[in-house]
Amino acid sequence: MTWLTWRQFRAAAAMMGAALVVLAAALAVTGPGVADDYSTGIAACTAQTGGCATFLDRFFQQHQTGFLAVTAVTLLLPAVIGLFWGAPLITRELESDTHQLVWNQSITRTRWLTAKLTLTGLAAMIAAGLGTLAVTWWSGPIDKAATVGDFPRLGPVVFDARGIVPIGYAAFAFTLGVVVGMLVRRTLPAMAITLAVFLALQIAMPLLVRPHLFTPSHATVKISSANVDGLSIRRKGGPITLTMLSKAPDKGAWVLSSRLIDAKGRTVHGSLPLSSASGPCAPSGSPTDGAKACFAEINRLGYRQEVTYHSSKRFWDFQWAETGIYLGLTAGLAGGCFWWIRRRQI
Repeated sequence: MTWLTWRQFRAAAAMMGAALVVLAAALAVTGPGVADDYSTGIAACTAQTGGCATFLDRFFQQHQTGFLAVTAVTLLLPAVIGLFWGAPLITRELESDTHQLVWNQSITRTRWLTAKLTLTGLAAMIAAGLGTLAVTWWSGPIDKAATVGDFPRLGPVVFDARGIVPIGYAAFAFTLGVVVGMLVRRTLPAMAITLAVFLALQIAMPLLVRPHLFTPSHATVKISSANVDGLSIRRKGGPITLTMLSKAPDKGAWVLSSRLIDAKGRTVHGSLPLSSASGPCAPSGSPTDGAKACFAEINRLGYRQEVTYHSSKRFWDFQWAETGIYLGLTAGLAGGCFWWIRRRQI
C-alpha cells in the first residue's frame, strides 16, 4: 500500500522538490551578500556614531522586496499543500473509483487511509520545514532590521513565516483538505472550501487567539520624539494635538494597543488642553528645541503613553504554543477521517 501511495504521489512530490531546490539555490546565491551588507553596515555605524537606526532603515528598504517575496512564499506554501495535496488526495480516488479496486484486494479502509495520510502528510511537513528553514536563514539580517519598522518578529507577517509554526500550518492545511475532500467528494469544490476555511483560520488566529495565548506586558512611557509621530502646534494659540506611534520599550515587541493617558490614567482623545499661545509649547524659532520643551511640559503635567504588548523574547513560546494548537487540530481532523471512513460509505 505504501508503494502504491508513493506511485500516485511522486509526481506532486517531484514538483514540490524542484520548487524547493530553485528556492534554495536563489537564497544560497544571494544570502551571503545580504549577510555581508548587514555586518559591514552595523560595524561601520557602531564605530562612527554608536547608533544604527538610520542604517537599519536604509538596509531594510534596500532588501524589502526580497524580504516580502520570500515571506509570501512561506505564507503561501501551507495553502498550496492543502489545495493540491490534501483536497485531491481522496477526491481523485472517488472520482475515478479506484478506491474500490484497492479495497477489493484485502486492503482495509483503515490501512488505505493510514498509508495516504502518513506518507503525504509527512512529506507536507518536511516540505514546509525545509522551505521555512531556508527562508529563515536568508532573511535573518533583514528580520533584525525589520523590527525597527513595521515588521516585529511576533507580528502576523513575520511570525507566520518563521520558526516551526509553518510546519503546523502545513499539516493542518493538508489534513483539512483531505477531510473536505471526503465530505464534498469533488476536487474543485473541495479545493475552494479548503482555501476559504484555511484563510479564515489564518486571519482569525493572530486577531482572536494569539494575543491571548500568554499574558501581555504593560508599560507606561514618557512622551518624547521616540514615540510621537506628529506634534501639531497652532501659531495663533489653541490646543495641542499629538499623534502617537505604537511603540513599546522592546523594539521588536508586538504592540497590541497603545493609548495616551493623563495624570489620572484617563484616556485622552484628540487634543491636549495646553495652550500654544504662550509657555513651553508656544512656537519658537527652532522646531527641535521647541518640541523638546513642549514634550517636557507634557510630561510634567503627567501625560504618558500606555502600551500593551508581547515581548519579542517570547517568540519561541508563541511558536511552540501555536504549533501545538495546529497539530492538535490536525490530529482531530485525522481522527475524524478514520471515523468517517469506517462508519460511512464513500
